[in-house]
Amino acid sequence: MRAPAFWQRGSVGAQALLLQPFALIYGAIAAREMARPGVQGTAPILCIGNFTLGGTGKTPAALALAQMLRDMGEVPAFLSRGYGGTLSGPEPLQVDPSLHEAADVGDEPLLLARHAPAFICTDRIAGAEAAARAGASVVVMDDGLQNPSLHKDLALAIVDGATGLGNGLCLPAGPLRAPISAQWSKTDAVVIVGEGLAGARVAEMARARGRAAFRARLAPVDGARLSGRRIYAFAGIGRPEKFFDTLRSCGAELVGTRAFDDHQAFAPEDLKRLAADAKAAGADSVVTTEKDAARIAPGTLPGLDVLRVDMIFADEPALRALLRGLRRG
Repeated sequence: MRAPAFWQRGSVGAQALLLQPFALIYGAIAAREMARPGVQGTAPILCIGNFTLGGTGKTPAALALAQMLRDMGEVPAFLSRGYGGTLSGPEPLQVDPSLHEAADVGDEPLLLARHAPAFICTDRIAGAEAAARAGASVVVMDDGLQNPSLHKDLALAIVDGATGLGNGLCLPAGPLRAPISAQWSKTDAVVIVGEGLAGARVAEMARARGRAAFRARLAPVDGARLSGRRIYAFAGIGRPEKFFDTLRSCGAELVGTRAFDDHQAFAPEDLKRLAADAKAAGADSVVTTEKDAARIAPGTLPGLDVLRVDMIFADEPALRALLRGLRRG
């Protein structure tokens, strides 16, 4: 789904007020669930989550933090619920990029599995134990901050600097997955991605509660190759416009864009339409995100180019020091 505009308004509008009774019920249930104690895993659990529904940069953060852990001598493995995958269930499954497609395991696990062992399982405890048996010294849990089943040894909330906490209300009146007070109690630190007053306010809230607040940005990989090119861009992520702005920052001329819902599967008709629209706009190439490309079979959209982004942390030494606290014994 795509976030409704009223979720991001500075003041609570009429639509949010109408939905607030449902939000109070949802929030109370979510807070009660989050308060339950979790089971400690065999291997330490690093949770990469977010306070809100929608894209904040969790997957790039998980990849960057896994690389930090490798640099520190750890053996990370990813754990995901496998959202959108038909093979996701209560039995753990290790994702194999040579065998599985996004429709099987979800787009994010497929992307993660290209960098380190990745497991999907609706039972987070069983998934974490499978990762530990496979040799993981640290389990990097992609999402799941609000899931109480596993004890998190370290929980990081990734926050979009431009949107922050939105209007500050719970679903469906706002983007919060649970009341923010309940979420702070389960969060050790926040990572603010990109600039913006909304993100700065969250950083202030974190520090006031004794939590660390880190700054980060998403940096295009080899984005210079797009400079001066006429690009038709599309994305099915939490905030497609952020990807389009990234392309512009690379010097690309966007002759057309199309936004899809987050995790949306691309039908053959969608790909044909994208190719036709790009041709009609006189585009040199069609460009999308790495996550979206994971949902497209090779060769089904000729000339597709993929812009990969890396997460760069402003204070990496301090973040590494926090990660060293994951070591047991």
